[in-house]
This record gives sequence, C-alpha cells and structure tokens, in this order.
Amino acid sequence: MIPLAALQAVAEGGEFALPEGWRARVDASAAAVAQHLATGAALYGINTGFGKLAMTRIGAADLAHLQLNLIRSHAAGTGPLLRRPVVRLILALKALSLAQGASGVRPEVVEALLALLRNDVLPAIPSRGSVGASGDLAPLAHLSLVLIGEGQALTPEDVMLDGAEAMARAGVTPLTLGPKEGLALLNGTQVSAALAIAGLFAAERLLRTSLVAGALSTEGVKGSDTPFDPRIHRLRNQPGQIRVAAALRTLMAGSPLRESHRLDDPRVQDPYSIRCQPQVAGACLDQLDHAASVLEREANAVTDNPLIVEGGDILSGGNFHAEPVAFAADGIALGLAELGSIAERRIALLTDPALSGLPAFLVREGGVNSGFMIAQVTAAALMAENRALAVPRSTDSLPTSANQEDHVSMATGAALRLAEMADNLAGILAIELLAAAQAVEFHRPLRSSNVLEAAHALVREVAAPWDCDRVMAPDIEAVKRLVEQGRFASLVEAL
Repeated sequence: MIPLAALQAVAEGGEFALPEGWRARVDASAAAVAQHLATGAALYGINTGFGKLAMTRIGAADLAHLQLNLIRSHAAGTGPLLRRPVVRLILALKALSLAQGASGVRPEVVEALLALLRNDVLPAIPSRGSVGASGDLAPLAHLSLVLIGEGQALTPEDVMLDGAEAMARAGVTPLTLGPKEGLALLNGTQVSAALAIAGLFAAERLLRTSLVAGALSTEGVKGSDTPFDPRIHRLRNQPGQIRVAAALRTLMAGSPLRESHRLDDPRVQDPYSIRCQPQVAGACLDQLDHAASVLEREANAVTDNPLIVEGGDILSGGNFHAEPVAFAADGIALGLAELGSIAERRIALLTDPALSGLPAFLVREGGVNSGFMIAQVTAAALMAENRALAVPRSTDSLPTSANQEDHVSMATGAALRLAEMADNLAGILAIELLAAAQAVEFHRPLRSSNVLEAAHALVREVAAPWDCDRVMAPDIEAVKRLVEQGRFASLVEAL
C-alpha cells in the first residue's frame, strides 16, 4: 500500500513509483478481456454502450471507436482548471489503480500516465462536471484526451500545449485505445480522492497552526494551562483530545508569562475558546485521522467498472461510487469549519477589553486608533463563509443518466470546496496570530515559552507591532503566506 506521506511528496513534485510486479498483473487482465471478447458474450462498456445504453451491442469493427467516442463525449467539464498538485495526485492515483491488474488495460496505458507525471506535463482538467458516481467521468475524460493526443496540457513552465505536443514532451506516443481502456480511464474516484487528499494535507497543516495560534492567544490573555492537564483528558479517553492537550502543554512549557499569574489570577476558569481547545481541536484531529484512513485505502483501491477479478471473471459492480470519499471530505470540512470557529472566538476575546484585560482592540490610544477592530470582522466574515461551505454534500444526491445512475455521492464537490475552506481558515489563523502576537507584547518584559516566542518572531518577521493605525491587509496576507507555507505548523511535533 502506498502511504499518504508518499502521495504528499508526489503532490509537491516528488517522484512516484508503482509497487513491484504490476506489469504481469496488468498483462493478465488485458488478456482476460481479449479471451472474454472472443466468446461473443455481452461485456458492459467493452462491446455494449454505456449507462442507459448498456443494452446496445457494439460490433467488433466499432470497438475502438466506442472507446474513442466515450472519451470525447464525456469531456464535458467546465470551470477553473484543477491545481497542479491535485493533477499530479490524480495521475498517480489513476496509474496505481490500473496497475493492480483488475481493469483490463495494457501496460502502455499505465506507462503513459507515469510519463506525464514524471515529466510534470499535466492535463488541463476543468474542476467541475463530476457528481462522484460512475466515477469522475468528465474530469477523467479531460485527462484521457491528452493520452490520445487531444485536449490540452500544461508544461512545468505553465505553457499550454495541445495533447499531441504534450505527449511528445513526455516522450510517449499518443495511445490507440483497446477494448475497455477508455472506460477504465474514465471510471474511478481518482479526482474526488485527489481533491480530498489535498484538502486533508491542508487541514492537517492548519490544525497544527491553530494549536500554535491558540497557545499564543492563551498567553496573550494570561489564560491557564490547567485545562490541558493530562489527568483531565485521560478520564475522557478521546485520542485526539489527549494528543492536542499534550501538544498545547508542550507549546506552553516553561513560559515565564504563564508562571507570572499562576498564584494570583482571580479568574477561576477561562472562556471556552481557551479552556476547551483540546476538546474542539481534538475532535477535529479525530475527524482528520478517520478521513486519512479512508482516503489512504481509497488511494490504493480499484474503483472502475467492470472489473477483472480472481479467476479471470469480468464482474459489473459499483466501486466507482465515491460515497466513502464524500463522507471523508464532509468530515474534513467540519474540522476546517470548527477550527476557524473557535479561532475567531479567540480573536474576539483578545480584542474585547472586558474579557482580555488588554487595551480595546489591542491598540493604545483607542478612539483615534481602531486597531484590530475590523480584522476581527474579517475573521467573522471568513468564518461565516466556512460555516456555509461546511454543509454536508454527501446527502445531496441528484439522479443522472436517465435514472440509470439514480444515486450519486457528490464527492467531487464535497472535496473541491476544501481548498476554499482551507484558504479561509488560513486567513482567520493569520489574523489570530497577529492579534496574539500583539497581545503578548502588552505583557513585556515577560516572555512566553521558547516555541511560542519563535512563533511570535515569525509574525514579526513580516508584520511590525501595531503602534498606530495603518493598512492591515498586507500584514494579514504576509502572515497568511507563512501559514500556508507551514512555518507555524512546523513548530508543533507531528500529531
């Protein structure tokens, strides 16, 4: 099984290799298709039409044309093109699926996919047009156009080439498709899965960033680390909660700022956005862990139809239905939304003098200066967007293909929205980091822990202290870039 960590490296431009022995399995499955065709039996999508047209038999002279027409007719996508890391994942996942020898394709098909990936020549794939059942048909058709020398692809320099030029750039000849090969390329959940996996990688990075931001905010309001005591969390025995509490303790360990108010703080308990960080972020971590296990299995799965199974039989089924991916993507979306929700509440806490004990909106000479007033509003706006985007997509089935495909997963849309949610959350966390860094400075000369002082220094690398009002948008964007680069996440040990 290829682990998610290896796929993350592929998405970021790393090399990809299939497990040993794949070629023999692929040869055997292609031979099984040829043997079944020779019997004259009706084989779905091989010598019949597709979907509602499955009862229509196709003559031997038209079998190659059938596969060619399938790709051309199904390339009906629209919208912005998928991002390069996602397309790299799609190529890797499709090659991995076909290489398992259950799809009836020749080795040349797998090799062509690997050549595109190896040379970073990436098919231009519109982002919209799949409902996540009967496979990601439209986006995978756009990928497959390039394999037959049609469609378009982007070079590593982002130059758009036509399909034939792209294949030449990758050093391979455009494919002439054999029986089943067009269908095997189009069927499958690889687009939904790639989008969800990319969303998972972003969510994991943002969760770790949120722990740094939350710990720094806790220091900023002189919050207590007592709620992170391991004895509390052992009594509940939720694994994510235990791990998050441990991470927060590590982040705050040895903080002179924390020690300064341990004995004389009149507050018995902090607000939930401080006190319940392990419970909230821990639940989000558990969601991401579950999604990771589902998506790792999906990445290594065979999800086209029909399948060549043990004994050489060809069986029709429904592995192309992406319900597991849809559920995983919905779970990731919930995690992204909740991380942003509690972070926005911490920003509100930091800017409210009645709760924080700090100057209003984290600026001296309030009135003439508005400080972080509207930055908190921006965080609230981003949170409102994520709340709407987090509505489950997996429950929104819509029948297609003349009711032959009468229940679909909507996994592609479920996974596609994760990038937008991650972008919104990165903005919220950037604002929290700016606010928390400002709050900590009101307690100088006291310092926080070494790790949190490193986080504070990262903020100050790109954004000066807020002494008087200035345009805030550049500061937010500069810290957001650090968030997206994983600079704050790298301060937290792997969860």
